[in-house]
Amino acid sequence: MNKKVSNPQAAPGTPSVPSAPKRSLTPRRRAREYALQGVYQSLVMRRAGSLPNAAAIAKQLAEDPGFRRCQHDLFQGIFAGVLERTDELEGIITPALDRPINELSPVEHAALLIGTYELAIDLAVPYKVAINEAVELAKTFGGTDGHKYVNGVLDLLAQKLRSTEVQAS
Repeated sequence: MNKKVSNPQAAPGTPSVPSAPKRSLTPRRRAREYALQGVYQSLVMRRAGSLPNAAAIAKQLAEDPGFRRCQHDLFQGIFAGVLERTDELEGIITPALDRPINELSPVEHAALLIGTYELAIDLAVPYKVAINEAVELAKTFGGTDGHKYVNGVLDLLAQKLRSTEVQAS
């Protein structure tokens, strides 16, 4: 079951951010989870007609006690990179979808944006890692079978975006 945590210090109207169950995480996984929470919040605000403030979202996430144990540069790279390229990433994702992108749950949407960002932009991340990390995010924060959808879409995108790497494995 997914929990949503509201930040009592957040501005009124700021959406609740899904929070992960307590468990042992690597700093890299923790960074991706915080990035997902930030992208999620940005998507929800955008869908509500508000302009997301990346700095305010990052500041809010940084106030969480667990944030100090994440790999900050990875969080910042993914979070800022996804927000700066959302339209471009959605353009890459859309042809692989079986429904309009705005019909995705915000968690699946955010996981797909992060996975696509790592597949298309951050080529230092092996394609299998990019897919696996996005799937794990969807498992942790998303609906029952959302991770399967994320996996299928990212598998299709990997064949297109990383065809040489996919064929080599």
